[in-house]
Amino acid sequence: MSWENFIYFAIASVLLWAVGAWAAWKNKTVLAYTTTVLGLLVFFSFILSMWISLERPPLRTMGETRLWYSFFLPLAGLIVFSRWKYKWILSFSTVLALVFICVNLFKPEIHDKTLMPALQSPWFAPHVIVYMFAYAVLGAAAVMAIYLLFIKKGGIADQEFDITDNLVYVGLAFLTIGMLFGALWAKEAWGHYWSWDPKETWAAITWLAYLIYIHYRQLRLHRERLALWMLIVSFVLLQMCWWGINYLPSAQGSSVHTYSSSE
Repeated sequence: MSWENFIYFAIASVLLWAVGAWAAWKNKTVLAYTTTVLGLLVFFSFILSMWISLERPPLRTMGETRLWYSFFLPLAGLIVFSRWKYKWILSFSTVLALVFICVNLFKPEIHDKTLMPALQSPWFAPHVIVYMFAYAVLGAAAVMAIYLLFIKKGGIADQEFDITDNLVYVGLAFLTIGMLFGALWAKEAWGHYWSWDPKETWAAITWLAYLIYIHYRQLRLHRERLALWMLIVSFVLLQMCWWGINYLPSAQGSSVHTYSSSE
């Protein structure tokens, strides 16, 4: 499987996800589940094919991680839809996945079989995959925050905040697991669990931001709109941790994580 085939899998997946989003609005639940799952299977079949052809997990470059993010966004949307029956969530997850797919189409990355020694650890794949799932779930939480702040008319219902909180709980749990996997990977690859590398520093900042949000929400006198803004700021920090770090002068030449920026 070559990267040139990606567009065909992408078009098929997005069309299926779009049908699922339409079906959700029309209360055609079975069709929504069926087409969304089929789209996920089609998209994952491309990821799996790339994995086989590259003879390594497709997780090395930013383009490859965007593949996983594009896959996990509709999956996270489907989970939210299954649990809380929010009709609009599949539409949002489809649009967001389409954005990342388009980035990959217009700015393709170089994909080859070369894998530097540090990335040959068995902890590499689970670390990145778990992180991408956490990013997708936390992205869904950010979408909820934007929806409640700028789109929804009227007051914020407790159920809506419960959905947002639950997404943050799940996202932070996977973020924590991903950090633990990363620490084990770092110990094997570089001889230490944590070194306050620029990437690791921003990962810690992001983790603390979501932890602060959770604790703030437990305060009796917390302000709902402030909490939602905290969630949006936390997601901005997450973007900084994911790809923004590659553009910081402090990371150039000193970060062991900048291998993805040069691909």
